[in-house]
Amino acid sequence: MKLSDFDYELPQEAIASEPARPRDSARLLDLTGTDMADRRISDLPAILKDGDLLVVNDTRVIPARLSGRRGGAGISITLHRHEGGARWCVFARPARKCRPDDVILFGPEFAARVEGRGAGGEVRIEFIDPASGTVLDAAAVQAGLAAHGRMPLPPYIRRPDGSTAADEKDYQTIFAASAGAVAAPTAGLHFTPRLMTVLDGAGIGLAKVTLHVGAGTFLPVTVENIADHRMHAEWGQIPAYTAARINATRQAGGRVVAVGTTSLRILEACHAATGRVPARSTCY
Repeated sequence: MKLSDFDYELPQEAIASEPARPRDSARLLDLTGTDMADRRISDLPAILKDGDLLVVNDTRVIPARLSGRRGGAGISITLHRHEGGARWCVFARPARKCRPDDVILFGPEFAARVEGRGAGGEVRIEFIDPASGTVLDAAAVQAGLAAHGRMPLPPYIRRPDGSTAADEKDYQTIFAASAGAVAAPTAGLHFTPRLMTVLDGAGIGLAKVTLHVGAGTFLPVTVENIADHRMHAEWGQIPAYTAARINATRQAGGRVVAVGTTSLRILEACHAATGRVPARSTCY
């Protein structure tokens, strides 16, 4: 399969830079019948059936984009994968300026020490106190990201001056609970509390999974043969309660509907590994 097989024209005016207001007024393409139909997300209660189950991703986007300086050089990083403690694998620009033991300063009390550099712009860092050089604990890292990090909006959302205060709220779903994603599960952005109330009243269930979307989702595909594209790993988990709900829904003849590709990815990954939705799963 070739990259060119996916080429199509997308008019700039068709790319939303802000969410629909209200969010559930966003457009929805209905393929459940014999013909395609243009609908709205708010029409979901009429499309789904009593006994169906929606599976949503409850990941929460963290302020994963940082701008700092290594001496006189400006460095921007996007957190990619948590390696434990204060260590992260990040994408850096320009990565060639990040050498082992270099210190990137983000603020008076927040910096990162470069531990190594990998392929494709990946850099391993550890967050430190720049004054003492000591490694920061989890609370200090969170505080540093909150103070100096920005929402990592995808490149197709144009923000010449960076993300805004409104983006901090707009780029989270109403299900966001488990912090760790560096990109939002976008299908979930269209749901509202009012819609969830109507869905519940129609007998449509809700179950949650967690998949922390990685910065690899922002990287362009640069190879012509899709099979040669390198996919970056992501952490995900299906709680025992959710697995039980999914299996019970299928046994009762209901439909399990994944809200977006991130929810679908974790369901597919765990099913591929075990041949079923196990009682509890953690996948990378």
